[in-house]
Amino acid sequence: MTSAPSPVVDETPTRTRHRDSWSASMFGVAALVVGIVAAVLWRLVVQLPSYTVQPDGSATVTERALTQVFSADAWYVLLGAVFGAAIGIFTWRRFKGLGWLSALLAVGLGALAGVVCWQLGQLLGGASFDERLAIAKPGDSVPIGLTLRSPSALAVWAFAAVTPILLGSALGPDDEAPPRVPRNRRRQALPEPQEVIDELGVVRTDEAGTVRD
Repeated sequence: MTSAPSPVVDETPTRTRHRDSWSASMFGVAALVVGIVAAVLWRLVVQLPSYTVQPDGSATVTERALTQVFSADAWYVLLGAVFGAAIGIFTWRRFKGLGWLSALLAVGLGALAGVVCWQLGQLLGGASFDERLAIAKPGDSVPIGLTLRSPSALAVWAFAAVTPILLGSALGPDDEAPPRVPRNRRRQALPEPQEVIDELGVVRTDEAGTVRD
């Protein structure tokens, strides 16, 4: 009496899921690193306007310096567009086989990097503006704090990260479509007309049906 053979279990999907989960974790760590690098650059490139402490204890700022108040937001948006697009490109190249899940992953990674850049950039700015202004002496120049005045700018990081995936899925080749046969191969695949001789002895072709003398 022979026992029935045990069914063979295909472990390929399980291994693929583990590999994708591991890669997603590594991409999360990479997004944290991107946010840290962007925060350092954000702190270096932004020129913060300064308030001058007057003898009566008040603080004034020039009109020219006021134009630099929103420069932090502008640089944050620019960094988000650049680093977010880079995150999206690498996410698409690695996870394009996941379909729409790759778009959600890119949005999450872009938002994660943007939050890290935002919060760490403010910490790199040092103590708050009110604390530094309280201990300043007349004649001191106190720069304002590095902060994001428009939190909606965080959406730029997510949008920039998902844009390469949307473009790649819309403009890239369709994996489910059958491969196109080159024109020269299609010509070679066409059957050549064959000559037949009917009962009257006339030579004809199967396709064209022309008569040769």
